[in-house]
Amino acid sequence: MREAPSQKAAADPALDDRRSAFVRDLAIDFDRRWIVLTLVAWAAIVAWYLFDDWNRIRWLALGDTDDNMRLAQVRAWMGGQGWYDLRQYRLNPPAGFDIHWSRLVDLPLAGLILFFRLFTSDAWAQKLACGVAPLLPLSLALLGLAATARRLVAPLAWPLAVAGVLFAGATMMMFAPERIDHHGWQLAMLSLTVAGLCDPHGPRGGALVGIASAVSLTIGLEMLPFAGMAGAIIALRWIWQREEAPRLSAYALTLGGGCAAGYAAFASYADRVPRCDALTPVWLSVMVAAGALLFVLAWTSPAQRMVRLAMAVVAGGIIAAGFAHQFPQCLGRPEQVSPELARAWLDNVREAKPIFRHPFRTAFPIAALPVAGLIGACVATWRTRRRLLAEGRSLAEPVMVGWVSVTLFTAFACVALCWQVRFGPGAQMLAVPGAVALVWWLGPLLLNHRSLAVRVFGPVLGFLLVTGLFANLIVQHTGVDRPSRYTQRVNRATGRCMTQPALEPLDAYAKQTVFTFIDLGPRLIVLSHHDAIAGPYHRNGDAMLDVQHAFQGSPDQAHAIMRRHRATLLLVCPNMAESTVYRARAPRGFYGQLAHNRKFAWLTPLPLPRGSPLRLFRIG
Repeated sequence: MREAPSQKAAADPALDDRRSAFVRDLAIDFDRRWIVLTLVAWAAIVAWYLFDDWNRIRWLALGDTDDNMRLAQVRAWMGGQGWYDLRQYRLNPPAGFDIHWSRLVDLPLAGLILFFRLFTSDAWAQKLACGVAPLLPLSLALLGLAATARRLVAPLAWPLAVAGVLFAGATMMMFAPERIDHHGWQLAMLSLTVAGLCDPHGPRGGALVGIASAVSLTIGLEMLPFAGMAGAIIALRWIWQREEAPRLSAYALTLGGGCAAGYAAFASYADRVPRCDALTPVWLSVMVAAGALLFVLAWTSPAQRMVRLAMAVVAGGIIAAGFAHQFPQCLGRPEQVSPELARAWLDNVREAKPIFRHPFRTAFPIAALPVAGLIGACVATWRTRRRLLAEGRSLAEPVMVGWVSVTLFTAFACVALCWQVRFGPGAQMLAVPGAVALVWWLGPLLLNHRSLAVRVFGPVLGFLLVTGLFANLIVQHTGVDRPSRYTQRVNRATGRCMTQPALEPLDAYAKQTVFTFIDLGPRLIVLSHHDAIAGPYHRNGDAMLDVQHAFQGSPDQAHAIMRRHRATLLLVCPNMAESTVYRARAPRGFYGQLAHNRKFAWLTPLPLPRGSPLRLFRIG
């Protein structure tokens, strides 16, 4: 019987060799071009996001107050406001108030606006820039995680890291179109920090960590705990291995020098005094002193490990004691708000609460991936240790030290979630290397299992567990912590009042100062020509308290506060989340009465388009 051609081909050794050579060459090329291919994947992600979120871009749907304030800040700078003048004059006019950010993140947004102006109107240039700008730091984040996966897991594991980020929901939200606040850039620096920690070339890795930390601190202090942890890991590596001195010295020089350069180039006039909430002389001196001391440690590098440990402890004690002595005002909360504002506002900010203080529906999906990533990092560390011992190799190999660093960093991030849920995006990003290691190890075991059921269902179940998608499925398809009808009504009202169609009709009235809710202030100054009183920023504390006192106090008190701020219009959004707080705290206060349609002689209702979710009054 004649053998089928396909069977002949399958049995042809020469053909098998050619196929093997082709696969081998393809794998080599795939590994060699990992940077280009990662950027190609990033471009595809950008294209998808721009397509999927086009309506948000079209309507300039800056959903967060910080995003609106960022655009207002960029507009002011492009309109002629000084580089070092970060005062927002359209809130609490005429004096305004200082913003504790830096101009660093303004640069790419302003550059994109100027670029798009070449092809379209200024309004559309701003919309397009706000859509594209948040996706720029995603490229750096993907490159950092891909490099980490190549070094620790396998040369061809980097696509799993690129794909893994897409399942980190809290992380990806920070890179979504219109999310122009600075968190995406700080997450990108965090990814590069991890890549630097895992870099086998000590000086290059130390310099990358130092530069990334300096850039992140120049942007803001939100990632200060992660920057501190990265420095602690590098110091511990030097304590354990004297050969890590070049990494430590490169880190010390770039951290101190980078923070000094960042302060000189971007610190505003208001940040040239010893405040605690930004890269001011307080944190600049800490970082420069820490860099100098770490460089001395690396330069001396005594041979005995215990001596290195003692020197590191002494250096840490000098920094801590000097900080406490020179800046005692910064030993408490960096915002330095009044006790009243802390009780009324800061203590109630959701992102500043521990993850266990949040509803299960919110907390579980955030925590699932970090826990899986921590398990994966621990397993990978254990397996690497066992393999090195079996091969008779040193445990000081770069891959082992890299996995220990990632495990410590991921564990720190998980613990940080129990302090503030704002660390969720960073924790999910740090979990990606460990999750990739789990997939790389479990995938072949499940796919090659002798049981058909395991081969079919095992990979699916493993994928859901490792990526944390099972948590999203549970909260979406069960009734656990499902929002009540009242909560849904409040969310709808809040969303409607923030939209462009709702706020733009206010421009039919001449430019004035509008007294409105704190959370509505930044959005109002972006979508209309009017000024507002306050935004949710701690340096705006006195104005914030005035707004709260007005809505919760008596009508006469509210009238007096509005007149003092020279406000001539009152704008409210019934059932907006902030309004429910005023009604709950002071049912008989001014807003409580206004919500029940109480008339006041000094308030005159003004017309808005039919169906508007807002109510507008002239203040007499």
